Amino acid sequence: MKKISISILSADFTKLNEEIKLAENGGADIIHCDIMDGSFVPNISFGQSIVSQIDKITELPLDVHLMIDEPVKYIKEFAAAGADYISVHYENNNHLDRIINYIKDFDIKAGVALNPATSLNVLKNIYDILDFILIMSVNPGFGGQKFISYTISKINELAKIRNEENYKFLIEVDGGIGLDNIKNVSDAGCDLFVCGASVYKSTNKEDSLRKMKEIIS
Repeated sequence: MKKISISILSADFTKLNEEIKLAENGGADIIHCDIMDGSFVPNISFGQSIVSQIDKITELPLDVHLMIDEPVKYIKEFAAAGADYISVHYENNNHLDRIINYIKDFDIKAGVALNPATSLNVLKNIYDILDFILIMSVNPGFGGQKFISYTISKINELAKIRNEENYKFLIEVDGGIGLDNIKNVSDAGCDLFVCGASVYKSTNKEDSLRKMKEIIS
């Protein structure tokens, strides 16, 4: 079953409770939390204390995307804050096998995120231990960016590898997904769609979310 992971990065944090309830009413399946440190990516967002507060607001699973340096230092804290999924980036982690298994020790689904220009080949030795792979369809750091079109072929390639080798990982795609391209992303093999600005910056937020849900159903 394909699911939408709604990114709160584009939400109005002065009324976060309302924004999350709106997402729930529109049919969101997961809440996506973009954690940025101003070092690995050129932006600062929020940390584990906000994730903990979000966990008190919603019953939806929390999808925590760590765009930070040395994420292994913070896995335990995000686990305690309520994370159900945690992804770390290939680009700044030398010991992916170790950190993936460490995440799993907390009974949390573990994934690796790849920047648009990073080859899938870097994951070939750990496909079998991953719960999901997050394909970035924008360069990480800011919400509301335009979808990078060549990442469609990357999603296709990953779906082909999964099907041919019978791997169990889910494919998540993050960046620039909206009503104009969500069908193409779905057809390419995506299972989890991270949607943020396309919902929270639209004139009718719940309606936009519902329409995207209909397209991928």
